[in-house]
Amino acid sequence: MAGHSAADDLYNAADDLILRNLEAGRGDKPAFIDHSGAYSYADLNGRVSRFANLLRDRGVRMEERVLMCMLDTIDWPTCFLGAIRAGAVPIPVNTRLTSEDYDFMLEDSRARVLVVSEQLLDAFLPHIGNHPLLETVIVSGADGKGYALLADLLKGQPDQAETAPTRKGDMCFWLYTSGTTGKPKGAVHLHTHLIETANLYAIPTLGIKEDDVCFSAAKLFFAYGLGNGLTFPMAVGATTILLAGPPDPKSVCQIIREHKPTIFYGVPTLYGMLLASGELPGPGDHAMRLATSAGEALPADLLRRFKEATGVDILDGLGSTEMLHIFLSNRVGDITPGASGRPVPGYELRLVADDGSVIEGAGEMGMLEVSGPTSAIMYWNQRDKSRDTFQGQWTRTGDKYIRDENGVYAHAGRSDDMLKVGGIYVSPVEVESAIVRHEKVLEVAVVGHPDKDGLIKPKAFIVPRDGVVTDAALADEIKAFVKAELAGYKYPRWIEFIGELPKTATGKIQRFKLRDAE
Repeated sequence: MAGHSAADDLYNAADDLILRNLEAGRGDKPAFIDHSGAYSYADLNGRVSRFANLLRDRGVRMEERVLMCMLDTIDWPTCFLGAIRAGAVPIPVNTRLTSEDYDFMLEDSRARVLVVSEQLLDAFLPHIGNHPLLETVIVSGADGKGYALLADLLKGQPDQAETAPTRKGDMCFWLYTSGTTGKPKGAVHLHTHLIETANLYAIPTLGIKEDDVCFSAAKLFFAYGLGNGLTFPMAVGATTILLAGPPDPKSVCQIIREHKPTIFYGVPTLYGMLLASGELPGPGDHAMRLATSAGEALPADLLRRFKEATGVDILDGLGSTEMLHIFLSNRVGDITPGASGRPVPGYELRLVADDGSVIEGAGEMGMLEVSGPTSAIMYWNQRDKSRDTFQGQWTRTGDKYIRDENGVYAHAGRSDDMLKVGGIYVSPVEVESAIVRHEKVLEVAVVGHPDKDGLIKPKAFIVPRDGVVTDAALADEIKAFVKAELAGYKYPRWIEFIGELPKTATGKIQRFKLRDAE
């Protein structure tokens, strides 16, 4: 038997995603379209090479980190893929965090380079001098406030670059978790993980092809958005529309009308906002063949109303920063409203009971664990949390699920959000799904609240629809509505009407903030 050589392991994720398109003759095809125009696969290749050369000129070596806090423009894939081609480790971060969060991430990652959009630079200025390992600051935009501009630095670089001799099992990029609880954790991903998400999920489940046009309202810094807007289209030679600003209903509907994306990727909160806006293009005014949802369980009512309004199905699924993309999903022709669907082939799922035993039968709630080839290898510098989450081949999701007799998994809530009412687990998601079906409710979050005896009962925070008068009579009406839908003990004992729910930048409801505000 021939020996295994290191050369067999040579692999670079950026080269794979770019060169497969050039070799297939797609060099002139638009890869990305942003506010400044269209960029072909050949344009992208040149830009990526120039950024790789720029990093090497600045003395950045393999495995050293490049923190990216950037809006979704052509500069984002340029820097992400350019860093990977150079063998450096890009760390795209959430663009809606606090100055303290960025201070922590620069310290935690020991980044040598920061690339930041000019609109986001102010959040870094108070502490940028506190990081002795941070040697280069580059600004994407027109005003660098004294720092070098990315456009100027790229001009002086050759558009061919040597690819670093990275291997399949090398550290490729990090993503910080969205921090629904506590400090963000840097999930470390390998070079093979990007293309695996396309091969396992996007190509078989979405049927993504070269002639698709993709638009992800979820931003590229988010694991979900990174697959939607970069990995998946590049894996097959499709085209991506990038939106630099916030994905508000007006901007999103304008892109759907004008750029005619065929695959739209959203989150439940946005689907609710799109339907409430009255601007959503109907059949004939759009080119969508498919929409997807992740980040939070999609209520069955939103699925139904979006299909009625547009004629398009939403495939709800579950993914995570740790697993990089969706590993549990509904499929075209096999959609279970209110559920996350079945395991994506290539991933194994199991439910684990509180005592650690594996649940074999249907109908019993357990902690969802997943095994598959895209799992992060650890959280950077967080040994204890790594050991809690990455247990051998299994990754603990932190989500409670129920599997029915057909093998379909339904989300029951985050493990730290579960309520025990009268000794019985109550899923906040189930109560929320019932409440949101009420015609006067726009959004809702349910948390546990102690009654006068200190016993935990459900409390609902409700965002009403526009123009709805909120009073005690409406609260009583909603309680009665839920009692008619669910088992008696599950109805919300208290209802508080609020203007908006606290959320992470990726659209997940931060129920802990509602609990803490009690």
